Amino acid sequence: MDPKIVVKDLNFYYGNFHALKNISIEIGERKVTAFIGPSGCGKSTFLRTLNRMNDLIPDTKLTGKVFLDGKNIYDEDVDVVEVRRRVGMIFQVPNPFPKSIFENVAFGLRILGVNSKSVLKEKVERSLKAAALWDEVKDRLNDSALKLSGGQQQRLCIARVLAVEPEVLLMDEPCASLDPVSSIKIEELLKELKRNYTIIIVTHNMQQAARVSDMTGFFLMGELIEYGKTEDIFSNPRDKRTEEYITGRFG
Repeated sequence: MDPKIVVKDLNFYYGNFHALKNISIEIGERKVTAFIGPSGCGKSTFLRTLNRMNDLIPDTKLTGKVFLDGKNIYDEDVDVVEVRRRVGMIFQVPNPFPKSIFENVAFGLRILGVNSKSVLKEKVERSLKAAALWDEVKDRLNDSALKLSGGQQQRLCIARVLAVEPEVLLMDEPCASLDPVSSIKIEELLKELKRNYTIIIVTHNMQQAARVSDMTGFFLMGELIEYGKTEDIFSNPRDKRTEEYITGRFG
């Protein structure tokens, strides 16, 4: 199967700071790919290059190419809004809107021009089911999303992204602010979602990366040091720096 995303010779700068250095990688379709590494090593910056979220940050520069299904998303003729629909982002801290549960999930659909009540109802229900939240909220869809627990809010944010039918899910430490029980639910959800989506996750939790991912990449000081099958990275890393990080000697 052809890779879903191919990155070639990617460099990224915040002003004069060289944050990402010559990154080249292929990310497989319908797999969970995890990126690990110490704080400030470039993981989250790299994640945001995959749907052009860094475009919103002033005084930044990118060189290189990011191909999504063979098309460079940084070409001048690319619709950035469409890129972000196809490549959705879930953030570290759940960010539900101060609206009802239903309207949170319907938000992106309404922006895309979907106004049919029956279509909205069907898509909201389907998205909440896909995010393993439907059974918990189906009787209170008109309640404020802010009343949900942290774990439920994160799954609601996942449902909100799923509603606009993306192909890739970017997750920037999606369990960092959650309790262990909620984290386990998110991990179980990832295993279900990868049947239909390409998932890329940044995590500080190496046990989590080992549990949920098919492929793992190790970042250090803006470089992708090592990338391969998760079981190989954790049991037999090729680079000494990867081994030192995994065994807790730094980071």
